[in-house]
Amino acid sequence: MAASGRARALQKIVEAHPTSDGAGVKLRRSLGRSQMERLDPFLMLDEFSSFDPNDYIAGFPAHPHRGFETVTYLIDGHMLHEDHLGHRGDLKSGAVQWMSAGRGIVHSEMPQQEQGRMRGFQLWINLPAREKMKPASYRDISPDEIPSVELAQGGRVKAIAGTLEIPGRSVPGPIQGLSTDPLYLDVELPALASFTHPVKSDYNAFIYVFEGGASIGPPSAGKDLATHCAGVLASGDRVELRAASEGARFLLLAARPLGEPVVQYGPFVMNTREEIEQAIRDYQSGELTRAPAVAAR
Repeated sequence: MAASGRARALQKIVEAHPTSDGAGVKLRRSLGRSQMERLDPFLMLDEFSSFDPNDYIAGFPAHPHRGFETVTYLIDGHMLHEDHLGHRGDLKSGAVQWMSAGRGIVHSEMPQQEQGRMRGFQLWINLPAREKMKPASYRDISPDEIPSVELAQGGRVKAIAGTLEIPGRSVPGPIQGLSTDPLYLDVELPALASFTHPVKSDYNAFIYVFEGGASIGPPSAGKDLATHCAGVLASGDRVELRAASEGARFLLLAARPLGEPVVQYGPFVMNTREEIEQAIRDYQSGELTRAPAVAAR
């Protein structure tokens, strides 16, 4: 791909810190580890990876959400999603669930295995104020719906959301047309291979490395990003990087920023404190889930 404009530099590194969530699931949290560590419209990114069932078997029992989207990408394992209306989604290795909590949903995410590796990510993406009270919806995306494209230098890219742009090809992922216009790519590169991808200049973007390492930016000015680190990218119209000697696997995420106030209280993300207080009252009274959730088409 011909270079034009400016490659995005590595502006900030957010190391993923060990923590736990749900009923004690062990994970690493980068974006979202504090309310100062966000990148509009991205609220949080959790990585979970373990062969020890004690780290994941308790899962995420029934809990509420309002005002944002959750994206669960299961690389290895088997997890069952259920919501308050009895909808069920069976996530297996390579699958994605894209859920918009909207005005409210109560759901659970429980492992369906007692041994073996459980590995994947959960990403939280904010919704614009005008969509925070829309009906909840979700889409289960099977592995065969996610395009996987081999790269000229070796390696491959999976396009989950947005459109993969490589020389001579535009490959759309299954998620399109959302207000934040997200790009969500899973990229795997062999040792010292390079990767370039356009990103709209007014969008926010970051890279999360979960295997190996990478040098972000042009070869003459690259900065290293290590495993289990999120790299927030500066302005520019493309991403350029090179895999480390051990190769690299990473998520490339970008989206249109909302530029709206964010007020969060646990599983509720709204624009004002009053809206948060209303969400709590609605959850306590049962009003939060009174409108039906619908499966997205």
